[in-house]
Amino acid sequence: MLRFKILASVVPLMAAAVFARSGIGSVSHPCIALGEISVELTSVFWTAGIQVAFTEDPAQATVRVQVTDDADGADFAVVDDGTSDEPGACQASAGTRLVAISASPSNDRPLIYLSTDGPADYRFYVRSKTFSQREAAALIVGARGSHRHLQAASL
Repeated sequence: MLRFKILASVVPLMAAAVFARSGIGSVSHPCIALGEISVELTSVFWTAGIQVAFTEDPAQATVRVQVTDDADGADFAVVDDGTSDEPGACQASAGTRLVAISASPSNDRPLIYLSTDGPADYRFYVRSKTFSQREAAALIVGARGSHRHLQAASL
């Protein structure tokens, strides 16, 4: 009887763990490939290697990201409505960095100020049916893995 009770309590926990890790069904999360690594947004906070947050106050930001209207003036361009040259570029692997967007700012995570005006640590261009500007900014900052100002490096 004790074995049955243990089995009855372990099976739901195992099922919950499987669904939490992979999600229910095949949900596609925004992802970018940079060199040998891929960076993917996740909604499962405890699996994220880095969490980012957004602010409306540029004085509080640790990273400033500018959205540009011209891909030539951007440090990064995110365009995903065409066919990819590398169909498996964003496949999940051991080298995939997971990034989560947090609703609350904290000293231990990058705080992003997203605007259309400069100055900016990063400038990016987004044309996408699946990415929002916030998601693209989170992926780019998460890929860099830093939340210190990089003003001199981006000019």
